[in-house]
Amino acid sequence: MILRPLRYIGISAAAPFVAVIVLAALAAAYRGADAALALLLVGFIASAILLVRNLVALVEWARQPVGTPVPQGEGVWGGVFAEIGERLQRECEVKEKLSAQLGRFQQAAQAMPDGVLYLGEDDTIEWMNPMAEQHFDLDRRHDLRAPLQNLIRQPEFVAYLAANDFSEPLVMHSHRRRDRALQILVIAFAGNRRMVLSRDISQLERLENMRRDFVANVSHELRTPLTVVGGFLETLIDGIDHYSRDEVIQYLSLASEQSGRMQRLIEGLLTLSALETGAPAQVDELVDAIGLVREVAAETELLSAGRHEISLVLEGGEAAVLGSRKELHSAFANLASNAVRYTPAGGHIEIGWRSSAEGGEYWVSDDGIGIDPTHIPRLTERFYRVDRGRSRETGGTGLGLAIVKHIVTRHQGELAVDSELGKGSRFTMRFPAARLRRD
Repeated sequence: MILRPLRYIGISAAAPFVAVIVLAALAAAYRGADAALALLLVGFIASAILLVRNLVALVEWARQPVGTPVPQGEGVWGGVFAEIGERLQRECEVKEKLSAQLGRFQQAAQAMPDGVLYLGEDDTIEWMNPMAEQHFDLDRRHDLRAPLQNLIRQPEFVAYLAANDFSEPLVMHSHRRRDRALQILVIAFAGNRRMVLSRDISQLERLENMRRDFVANVSHELRTPLTVVGGFLETLIDGIDHYSRDEVIQYLSLASEQSGRMQRLIEGLLTLSALETGAPAQVDELVDAIGLVREVAAETELLSAGRHEISLVLEGGEAAVLGSRKELHSAFANLASNAVRYTPAGGHIEIGWRSSAEGGEYWVSDDGIGIDPTHIPRLTERFYRVDRGRSRETGGTGLGLAIVKHIVTRHQGELAVDSELGKGSRFTMRFPAARLRRD
């Protein structure tokens, strides 16, 4: 009966009790039963005191804040406390690993380009990343633990959340920023909890609008000349015997003119498509800038046919531009031909080139009809025209400035436009010094 409790405290902890019993047995054999009982009593009292002291130390340690070092035990209790300390150390290591993993997860969520909201069972916000704050105009300092419906009051979002059907994402436009379109997806998890994912699709929506506008514009631009060509051909087929030779030639000439317009439009579209789709640029070559500008000026005089005064300005000495001669000629000639189209007869057109340590600059200025400043930011959009009717009369396709913008960008340059309605325009292509080779 005496040794039965020893199973619960271990062999090492039972050693003092065994020693006391052995000593008591020896005392009983040599000095009698009284001495044995006295020795046994003293031994048990000493062991009880040691047990109580260690238990008190253990209880006091348990009441301390988490992380307080385990105290040193006395006697056999030193091993017990050491085992407790080692176990706590292992648990701390596991917690540190979990904490590090959670930290990495939060860092990843913070860096996500999409917005993330974690909602509790009552749709209160438990956590959000910075992108979600931007998308929904929230502030984590004030909005955590607040019901999401109280913060995002747009009817379509409230209805989407209440319908509890998240098989399809919701596309929503912000009331505060009408140019922002969000695609929202809700994912249910862990019972009644929800995760709200938001993605800014404003750019995709703008691209889709541009695609629709492009298709509509191309269809419109091709329909007009096709109608003219078809009309003339149908007229001649139905009654060619009723028209004189001069009339037939006139009709065919007008049809040929419209056919040429369609050809220019298609060539412009192919050129623009190659530039916009990132087709590899031609092998860079050293293009004689002065020679190219002189060539464009001569072509401009032929196009003008004496209707304008054209001057050539060359400054800074000989220079070469590292790039594609074909693309640069297209861009230079485009700006010059636009000046001829939109400058009334008798007007002045200046074509110039300047090279310096800062880089190269090609410009075309005129004193023509000019452009209202409100239109300038959109001039390089495909098919954008300030005066649609006048552009068609002059044979413009609406693609020239878009092509120029792409070409100058491919040559690490920039296009600047200065214009005033009724006083003329100045288009300038600037190239960085890295693209210039000066003699």
